[in-house]
Amino acid sequence: MVIDLNADLGEGFGIWRLGDDLALLDIVTSANVACGFHAGDPVTIRRTCAAAVDRGVSIGAQVSYRDLAHFGRREMEVEPEELCAEVLYQLAAVDGIARAMGGRVSYVKPHGALYNRICRDPGQAAAVVDAVADYDPTLPILTLPGSVVHGIAAAEGVPTIAEAFADRAYTPSGALVPRREPGAVIHDPAAVSARAVRMALDKSVLAADGTRVEVRARSICVHGDTPDAVRLAQAVRDQLLEAGVVLQAFA
Repeated sequence: MVIDLNADLGEGFGIWRLGDDLALLDIVTSANVACGFHAGDPVTIRRTCAAAVDRGVSIGAQVSYRDLAHFGRREMEVEPEELCAEVLYQLAAVDGIARAMGGRVSYVKPHGALYNRICRDPGQAAAVVDAVADYDPTLPILTLPGSVVHGIAAAEGVPTIAEAFADRAYTPSGALVPRREPGAVIHDPAAVSARAVRMALDKSVLAADGTRVEVRARSICVHGDTPDAVRLAQAVRDQLLEAGVVLQAFA
C-alpha cells in the first residue's frame, strides 16, 4: 500500500506565523502551499517552496477564494470567469516561485470553503478545472472521492487524485462535517493516526454517527494549522509506517 501524506503549509502572513512549516516538511511527502489569497505572502511562499525542495517534498498550489479576513473558510459567490482567473493567478504565482527555488508545482489543492464548494457545485468546479487546464492540464487536482470535480476534470483531460482527512470528522454521505459543528476537527493523536491507518488499509472511515464510509484515497491530509499539528502528523506517519504502508508522493 502506497499513500501520500499532505499538509497545508505556508499559511503565515506578514509578521504572523501559523504552524511549524519546517517541522512538518520533515514529516509529510506533499506540501499544499498557500498562494496568498487565504494566507501566505511572497516571502512565506518563497521560504516554504525552498524548504520543500531541500527536503524532496512535492509542492502543491493551495488555491482559495480571495478571503484573507476569514482564512478562506467563508463560502463566496464568484462568477466563473473571475474564479477561473483568480485560480490561474495563484497557480502561476506559486509555480513561478517554486521554479526559482529549483522545484515546481506538481498538483493543485483548493482550500477551505472553495474545496468544499467544488465538491458539489459543478459551475465552480468547472471554473477551477478550467484554470488548471489553461495552465497545465497534466497537473492533478486533489479532492474528495465523491467530488463532482472528478467527472468534470476527466472531460477536460485533467487528472484528479482522491484524498482523505485523518483529523476531520465525516458525515454518513462521505462529506466533511462543517467546522462550525462540535467534533468536526479531531485533536487526539492516537485517534487521528488510527483513522489514517484504517483509511490506508481498509479504505474506510467511521462517520460521526458511527457508520462505515468508504474512502478510497491515494493521499491523506493532516492540517498544519491545528494545535499540536506536528505531533499529530508524526503520529500518523509513524503508525502508517508501522502498518507497512509506503509513504510516497503521488505527484
